[in-house]
Amino acid sequence: MNRINTLFNIKYPIIQAGMIWCSGWKLASAVSNAGGLGLIGAGSMYPHILEEHIIKCKKATEKPFGINIPMIYPQVEELFNVVLRHNIKIVFTSAGNPMKWTSQLKDQGCKVVHVVANTKSAKKCLEAGVDAIVAEGFEAGGHNGKEETTTMTLIPMIREVTDIPLIAAGGIGSGRAMLAAIALGADAVQIGSRFVASVESSAHAAFKNRIIETGDGDTLLSLKNVVPVRLIRNDFFNEIHALENQGVSIEQLKNVLGHGRAKKGMFEGDMENGELEIGQVAATIHNIIPAGEILQTIIQEFESAKKEVCKFEL
Repeated sequence: MNRINTLFNIKYPIIQAGMIWCSGWKLASAVSNAGGLGLIGAGSMYPHILEEHIIKCKKATEKPFGINIPMIYPQVEELFNVVLRHNIKIVFTSAGNPMKWTSQLKDQGCKVVHVVANTKSAKKCLEAGVDAIVAEGFEAGGHNGKEETTTMTLIPMIREVTDIPLIAAGGIGSGRAMLAAIALGADAVQIGSRFVASVESSAHAAFKNRIIETGDGDTLLSLKNVVPVRLIRNDFFNEIHALENQGVSIEQLKNVLGHGRAKKGMFEGDMENGELEIGQVAATIHNIIPAGEILQTIIQEFESAKKEVCKFEL
């Protein structure tokens, strides 16, 4: 059996990414019920809100699910305490040093996975003792690696320096992309953008519709001097992009960013003044359908593509 399936006790090696403002209990439970691994994205939640989502998710599914915690967010210690208090057994960490929480989580019986964008971070994960690594390429939405290494390059690089279960992320939204990632050395895939445009996603309807209108070149990596993040072009993006070209200071950029821009865009539906985080794969998304249907379509495409590849001759 696939190592990721065994590690998480899931049917399919597909993990739904824990995206801020989009990955609540409804999406996580729907993906888990369909045979993947759903993740609640705690990065946009206060501790008491995370607690509510955990309780609701446990009622909505008897299958395994996990929590994603970006360690750059405030109240991170309280978030981890909520996770431990509710006996969550799968935790994905990102945007920080895996050494900080891995041992404590593992002491409580958690499976710990950390997200990386380069080989240096992957080696730190091995030292920390994580159970698996997510290697996220430059194509991904949201927070991204400064190295701008693509998924097709990153996966074999990480596989070369690690032998633990490896999950590919960034630019994956179909069964064909999943097969490509596994051919490069991954054991599983983590998918974000495709699940944002699902019925169960907590993203605003206006954001979901904007995603399916997005074409190639409509997303760009921005804020490289603050925290690199891939965004859809809009008035907010254009303002930030102009300031960066003018060479303003990091503090000036932070002042323009202010607070709540991601919530304003993705959760509240302000398509011009909000931050719209999504991956390049958005250009291939053309409909908003249930998460379970998305997962089954990916599996069907994977099996079909695998048969085609087996027939291929040089």
